[in-house]
Formats: sequence, structure tokens, C-alpha cells
Amino acid sequence: MIIEKSLEWKEGFIERVENREGWDNWKLYTMSYEIVEKNLIKEFDGLQSLRYLLDFTPLDHQLEVAKTVIERMNGKALLADEVGLGKTIEAGLILKEYLVRGLVKKALILVPASLVNQWIEELNQKFHIPAIQYRKNYDLNHCDIVVMSMDMAKRSPHKENIYEQSYDLIIIDEAHKLKNHKTKNYEFVQNLRKKFCLLLTATPIQNDVFEIFYLISLLKPGHLGTYESFQSSFSARKHSLEHNEYLKELVSQVMVRNRRQDTEIEWTNRRVQILPLEFTKEEKEVYDLISQLKDVSTVFTDSFSMITLQKEMCSSKEATFLTLIKMLDKCTCLEDMSHMEKIIRKLSVLEINSKAEKAFEIISKANDKVILFTEYRATQDYLQEFLNSKGISSVIFNGQLNKNKREWIKQLFKEKAQVLIATESGSEGINLQFCHHVINYDLPWNPMKLEQRIGRVHRLGQEHDVHIYNMAIKNTIEDHILDLLYVKIGVFEKVVGELDDILSAYKKSI
Repeated sequence: MIIEKSLEWKEGFIERVENREGWDNWKLYTMSYEIVEKNLIKEFDGLQSLRYLLDFTPLDHQLEVAKTVIERMNGKALLADEVGLGKTIEAGLILKEYLVRGLVKKALILVPASLVNQWIEELNQKFHIPAIQYRKNYDLNHCDIVVMSMDMAKRSPHKENIYEQSYDLIIIDEAHKLKNHKTKNYEFVQNLRKKFCLLLTATPIQNDVFEIFYLISLLKPGHLGTYESFQSSFSARKHSLEHNEYLKELVSQVMVRNRRQDTEIEWTNRRVQILPLEFTKEEKEVYDLISQLKDVSTVFTDSFSMITLQKEMCSSKEATFLTLIKMLDKCTCLEDMSHMEKIIRKLSVLEINSKAEKAFEIISKANDKVILFTEYRATQDYLQEFLNSKGISSVIFNGQLNKNKREWIKQLFKEKAQVLIATESGSEGINLQFCHHVINYDLPWNPMKLEQRIGRVHRLGQEHDVHIYNMAIKNTIEDHILDLLYVKIGVFEKVVGELDDILSAYKKSI
């Protein structure tokens, strides 16, 4: 079949011009009328965009979120589904719906740098939204749907160029990173000109209850009152509050949250456990010497340095050694230098890392892919060398890898290596459903980081039960970290809702 371009319109046009004939044509008019009528959106209820999604069918809970945000929340919402339920899909649905309805023509999507390409692919391929990645030489006046990293957007001259624009919709991924009004990220977003706004985070409370106040104040200023009235009304302190049922009701008016168990999807189980460990006699001696530094040293003017060293000692002597050397270089007191040199000498002769030995035991028994999370780069390097000496293949994943290297390392882990040794910054945005074991080698202060770690593997597409091992050394700073993690989980559940197991139902008894 040959398709040719028709030029009949041109002949008709010339004839009407030259012969001064009438321009009206009832047949053409009725055809135009029918086209316009078919494109009209006669009802506000329901999603009109679904007929334009030819190769993609969203899940029921994702459709419900989009309807709720558009019909009840007027396009200003906190999307707080648990990790792995598709908040990106929900945001894409909402954007598509507003584009179809003509209510959004210009949108800005701000995401972590590591997720820019992922967002563009999702919007282009699933929703046929012509989103582009912002480049330094682009004129924002001619860019309708832009995806940009938050780090780039908040810096000059991009910040000033963005401030000149009026956006119909702003989408912020990983919105918990906005934290509060004192951060540059928060201030930047607050000053954007926007009609609709979506904040995406599975963890709207990370460390303290005031974080939910600031996020909701971005969406609907005054919804939770002023900072002072919020603090007074709910007797709010960092890790506690009262009248939480009333607060939860207020929050639900601007927040949509689905839990895995609320969906019709059949999820695999989480097998979570805390593994209480003990230092060897030699490790304990070094740990105690470090703890004594606050009493004998003039270097420790605050508790933060002490806590950092104690945490590092619970991780590896390598991480501890690097910090001590830096402190020793700045030290001017002979007595302090003598004490630190004594610790360094004892560190250097330590032969056993109790936590590493336990990690090796878990990995050997698993005989499967394992992702191991540590907080320190020095520990990463040590663990790779340690596991290699035991015949275990591993790859390192951290925030210093560029996009191509991230994909390469991920592929190496999937096809070759047994263990992925990751830091927090490196793990952001990676999906590892082919892995079924997570070792939290170092515990973070923030329980939501545990949820995000586990969410790398326990998400849509996971076909096996996920085993989570939380390692903690008795009679150390990790005792205190565990206590605080449970307190913070309690605050989260009072305001946001129940959380899937991340530590274990078994309360700490170590």
C-alpha cells in the first residue's frame, strides 16, 4: 500500500481565494466538531490518561493514588508508599493526567543525580512524556518537562534561571533530604513558583518528628500551624509527641501511603534478626582505651568525635586507624599523643575482626548473593580484601562511582561476584531483586536508612524471602544505637503508620 500526501486542500484553498468563494463547509465543520467533542474531558472524576498508555498498565494501588491526589488533594501531596511500591509510577500517572487535562504544561522534576536517567526512561517509555535532562546551555523558557538533579538545580546560575520560571507542577524525589527550613535544598524548593507539588519519600520522618512538619508546610503552609503551635499542640519533642491520632488525621489529608500488605500483590516475607556479637579480649581492650580518651585527652571537646571513633572501632580497625592518624596530626599535647599512639600500636597488632568473621559465616551459609552495608570506605576496602582471602568474590559500590561504573558493578554483582559491599550513598536508586540476603554490618542512627537498604532487594519483582541480618556488638555504642532506633521507629509509626520489620520484633536483649 502506497501512502501519498494529499494536496487537495491547496487546490481548494486557491480556488476559494481566486474566486472569492465562501469559506464555510458544513461537512468540515461537523468533522471538526466531532474531533473536539471526542477530546473533551466531560467529567473530573476518573483518570482520562489511561487510554493514552498503550503498552503499560499501572497497578491498582498506583491508580488509586493518582485519583486521590487529583480529586481530593488538589495536586499537592506527599507520596509515601513503602519502598518498592512504585512512587515514580504514581508521580508519572499524575503528571500524565494533568497534561491530558491541560492543567499542566510546564513541569520540573528534581531528583538525586543517580536517578536522573531512570526518571527520564520511565517518563519517556511508560508514559510517552517528552521529558528531557537539563543541560547547562539549555534555555528553560523552551523546556516544558525537565528532569534535573537537585544538586545542580540549587547552584548558580541554574538556581536563578529556575526562579524565573513559573511551573505548573514540581516533583521532588527523595524528599526526606529536604529535612527542614535551615537546609539549602528546602529553601530552594520553598522559593520555587509552583501550582501543584508532589513530594516523594517512603520515609517522611527520618530522625525526628519535626521533619514531617516541614514537609507538609512546603505543600500546604499553615496546615499544621506554625512551628511553635505545632510544638505546643502535640507536645512535640525530637523523639516524642502526644495527641498523635489527631496529628495522623491531619497528615493523612495531604499524605498517601500504601503498605505492601495493603496491595493485592503477593509479597515474599522478610526474615529479620539481630545478631548480638562480642569483641575478642584484644578488641575490647582497644575499644576501652578509645572510650577513655574523653577523660585523658584535650582533643575531645565534644562527644561527636568520641562516638565516631567508637562506631569505627565496631566496624574495622582500618576505619579507626585513619581517624586516629588525622587527630594525631592535629594534636599538640604530648600526653594526648602518647595515649593515641598507644591505641594505634594495639590496633596494628589486632588479628581478628569479630564482626567480619561473623559476616563471612553468614555469607558462607547463604551460598547466594549477599549485599553488605557498611558506613565507612576504609571498612569497604578491608572487607573486600578479607573476603577475597576466604575465597569469596565481591565488588565495591559507593557514591564515587559514575553512572556507567554503577551499571557495570551492578552487572558484575549479578553475573560474577557473590557479595556487593555498599555504602549508603552508593546504594541509592539501585534495584537488586535478584539478591535475597542483606547484612547490615554497621547500624545507622536512622532507622529509615535500614528500610531503604532493605528496599533495594525487597521490592516489586522479588520472588524469594529476604533475609536481613543486623549485626551489633554487645557493651558498645551499638547498644545505644539499637535503643535509639527502636525509639525512632515508635515515633514514625505514631505519625506515619506501621513499618515493616527492619530490626526484628525481638526487642534488644543484648
